[in-house]
Amino acid sequence: MLFEDVLGQDHIKNHLTQSVDNGRIPHAQLFVGNEGTGALPMALAYAQYVLCSNTGGDNTTGNEACNVKFKNFSHPDLHFAFPVTTSSKAKSHPVSSHYLEEWRQLLKEQPYGNLFDWYKLLGVDNKQGQIGVDEAHDIVKSLTLKSYEGGYKVMLIWMAEKMNTACANKLLKLIEEPPNKTIFILIAEDDEQIINTIRSRCQILHFPPLAEEVIKDALIKKYSLELPVATKIAHQSNGNYNKACDLVYQDSEDLQFEEWFVFWIRSAFKAKGNKAAILDLISWSEDIAKTGRETQKQFLHFCLDFFRQALMLNYNATDLVYIEPKSPKFKLENFAPYVHGNNVLEISDELQDAIYHIERNGNSKIILTDLSIKLTRLLHKKP
Repeated sequence: MLFEDVLGQDHIKNHLTQSVDNGRIPHAQLFVGNEGTGALPMALAYAQYVLCSNTGGDNTTGNEACNVKFKNFSHPDLHFAFPVTTSSKAKSHPVSSHYLEEWRQLLKEQPYGNLFDWYKLLGVDNKQGQIGVDEAHDIVKSLTLKSYEGGYKVMLIWMAEKMNTACANKLLKLIEEPPNKTIFILIAEDDEQIINTIRSRCQILHFPPLAEEVIKDALIKKYSLELPVATKIAHQSNGNYNKACDLVYQDSEDLQFEEWFVFWIRSAFKAKGNKAAILDLISWSEDIAKTGRETQKQFLHFCLDFFRQALMLNYNATDLVYIEPKSPKFKLENFAPYVHGNNVLEISDELQDAIYHIERNGNSKIILTDLSIKLTRLLHKKP
């Protein structure tokens, strides 16, 4: 991965390349950024810069053979760890090394992809992945060996917040005092979920959302879109390049999520004066419960975002509104007055509670039915 292939974030690129050029490479760094901001591509470009002895901010000036290996992400001194779960390929004790082929496919096709894309590629949408203690054993084992090319070794841990407590505790000493010329790069969307003892040992870099201009130019270059189309998609993506690419293909899961959301909201409104509408809500809960847990969590995060956007519109913060519903006869401006200061915090709490319980393997049908019934009351609250 070349720095020139990483969109925007020029201040971070300059910081990383200058630190290497000056011989001041931190042994543990934490890259924190929301989906689609480029933390993973930046980590790959940085690892290439270090391992291939590149200089001057350019990823092609160092060891040519080394740079070639990075085209397939197969450099022997670059190690990966990422969330995995059991599948037909690894029926017990799954670790990242079982899924390197799929991982390299994701890096080539969707370097800006999210956890949902990764689970979809693995075909394990109904299971929740983690970075477990078996992975920690593998990491310790691989980093105690000498580097293949005699230089640095880089351990890249993607979605580091998915490390369970046993894994995090096992790696703690290694991250604090790694072997000579060993670099840890942890990548996370929510660093609050990483235990403090690990977080405090890392130098943290925060990745802001990408500018609309950067996303627009990238879409025009990659997909040859017309300027008005690229501008509209860049605005709708809210700084998330992965979402922008999905919108180009009309392949975004948000389209399906919006359909579910609109049916849910309409049924919740009807339920106040029509007891039969409760059956629609129960039926809706059953349908969503049949999908995988990751899909359910992703959908509930989408709902949180939708309510937040409605609240912005209700309070005339139109510059911050980027959602444009595709469903016929559903207008955000008509829905917005029902989301206000008197109910939005409760709605947010209920959605986050539902995500929490689904994450902990609660019965999805019961959780979603309970959420639906509570929503009918909250939507009818007066401002």
